[in-house]
Parts: sequence; C-alpha cells; structure tokens
Amino acid sequence: MASLFFGLLLFATWPPSVLSRPPGAITSPSPMPDGGQPNGTRQRLPQIIIIGVRKGGTRALIEMLSLHGDVVAARNEVHFFDWESNFERGLSWYVSQMPPSLPGQLTVEKTPAYFTCSQVPERLHRMDPNVKLLLILRDPTERVLSDYTQVFYNRLQKHKQYHPIESVLLKDGQMNLDYKALNRSLYYLHMQNWLQYFHLGHIHIVDGDRLIEDPFPEMKKVEKFLGLSPQINASNFYFNKTKGFFCLRDHGRERCLHSSKGRAHPEVSRPLLDQLYSFFHEPNRKFFQLVGRTFNWNDRTRFQKYHQ
Repeated sequence: MASLFFGLLLFATWPPSVLSRPPGAITSPSPMPDGGQPNGTRQRLPQIIIIGVRKGGTRALIEMLSLHGDVVAARNEVHFFDWESNFERGLSWYVSQMPPSLPGQLTVEKTPAYFTCSQVPERLHRMDPNVKLLLILRDPTERVLSDYTQVFYNRLQKHKQYHPIESVLLKDGQMNLDYKALNRSLYYLHMQNWLQYFHLGHIHIVDGDRLIEDPFPEMKKVEKFLGLSPQINASNFYFNKTKGFFCLRDHGRERCLHSSKGRAHPEVSRPLLDQLYSFFHEPNRKFFQLVGRTFNWNDRTRFQKYHQ
C-alpha cells in the first residue's frame, strides 16, 4: 500500500504540462520546455512503447521499425516504469533518455520487462492513456528455451556455474512455477493486467515467430497500426545464410543483429519438450480467447516438425 501511495504521489508531482495534455493523435505529447535544439529537434515523451516480451524479438522489432524515416528510437532499454530507482527520477529524467526528434516524427522506446511487471500498466496509463503499445510474442515454449539460453551463455562467459535446464524447469517432476522464465510465458496472466488499463485497440501484438520467418508482412501491419506512411519494403530485408536469420538493408548499408541473437538452444530431451508444450496448451487457449486471435502455438504438428 505504501508503494502504491508513493507511486500516486509521484504522479501527482509530475509537470502539469505533461499530465494535462489533452488526449488525441499519437503525435500530441508536448516537448519539455527547454528541450529544443538549434536544428529544430526536441526530446519528447515516446508515443510508441515496445512493452515486451523478453526474448520475444523486441530488439529485432525496434531495429526494423527504425527503418522508417518518421520513427526515432531510444538507444537503450530505459526501465523507467519498472525500476523504482528510475521511476523516482520523474518524467524529466525519462524524457532525457529519449532521442531528439523532428516535429512529426514518432519516438519509440523498448523495455521488454514492462509486459510482466504488475505496476507498469497503471503507471504508463497515467503518463499517456493514448500511447501506442507494441507487444511481440513468440511460441511460449520457444520463448522459455531462449530465456534459459541467454542466462546459460551469460553464465558461461562469466565462468559461473549454470544449472541444467531440467533442474530449473522441473520441481518434483512437475513444471516449476517459481521459475521466472516459465511465468513470463504465461501471457494471459500478464495481458489481463494490461487490459485493465488499456483497450485492446491500443495494443498491437506482433507475431514474433512470423517476424523471424518473414519480417516484411509483419512490419506492414505495424506501420498500419501506428498510422505511418508505407516506407518499409521487402528490399529492406535479406536472409543471411551464415547467421540463419534476416538482416537489414537501409540506404545501401547492411546490418545484422548482435551475435548473441539467434543462438542455438541447449539440447533438451524429447519428454521434457513434450511436457513443456503440454503445460502451455491451456494458458495459450486462454490468451487466444482474451485477445480474440489465434496463434499456432498449440499446433503439435508444427511443434514436432520444429523440434525434429
């Protein structure tokens, strides 16, 4: 209760010029009064936020969105709404983390932890109830494996002991609900929290599996949701056979995601994979019902083909 009171008190002390901003178009947030630059750019509150999910493809999404000339992206994950130490600094600090933008350009930031942090939706809604939210999701089973893989390699690089995946996924032969990576893939639980504050029409769900396989169609949907002119095209993407995933081409320059992206998962036994797949079947169904949309996460034929 004390933390909730503090959060409300903090919001009450935010600059009136921000909180009194009338609802309207996505380009409406007012810049900070002293944020102007000689070239006409200003640091502004983001009109687009990629809220998650961790290991869902958020880095790929923001890099692809940055291909659009009317979008500028924050360089780092800001963690304003989920880290108390940052949240206590207030909106002025948050704006200072944004890149300069020209009038008419949209600012985007991504912090994948927002989706699974319970206090973020209320805080974000209080800042701007009209903000556009992008949520990129992958097959929950694949997301758990990617989550474990990231921690696995991080510990290897630091010469630290790591736990076999069986030991973290299972507890007394059942799925270990205390394992954070497992909880992050229970999408319906977290989505219920977001829908208490934001209408579903303010949240665009990007199919992370399809973005990996064929990014252009997914990015066209993102452009449409954000009301952007159609600038991103198929020539912006090319498949890098060495890396095994799509890279970007922008005005003659080619770039790929960091080598830490797309790493092979540690080997997992077939029985454990089947158990993990079965565990997510009902939570996935609840998520489909909640958002009125079906993904192919419960397609056993696809799952078995993917894990041959």
